[in-house]
Amino acid sequence: MSCPKCDANASVKTKVREEKEYKDLINRLKRIEGQIRGIEGMVENNSYCTDILTQVAAANKALNSFAKVLLSNHIKTCVTNDIRAGKDETVDELLDVLQKMMR
Repeated sequence: MSCPKCDANASVKTKVREEKEYKDLINRLKRIEGQIRGIEGMVENNSYCTDILTQVAAANKALNSFAKVLLSNHIKTCVTNDIRAGKDETVDELLDVLQKMMR
């Protein structure tokens, strides 16, 4: 039994997300996008370096938070369902992505 919302058999993997999950992820990305635009404005306005770096740290934290939510959702749905279906290669895929995230 494969995850009904994850299409791992397609040439490009896709996932249909619940409306709540979708809206949460998009809202987080829009806030991050706004933070990045704010940083760009600070550079354009010759803001002091440490003020810009403080905002960069906040944007990094927001992006890491986004990644944690997305990873958690992925483990709870696609990974769990693939393991139950005997698709052990999903564990290797998860380990690969975790290694990339920890660089």
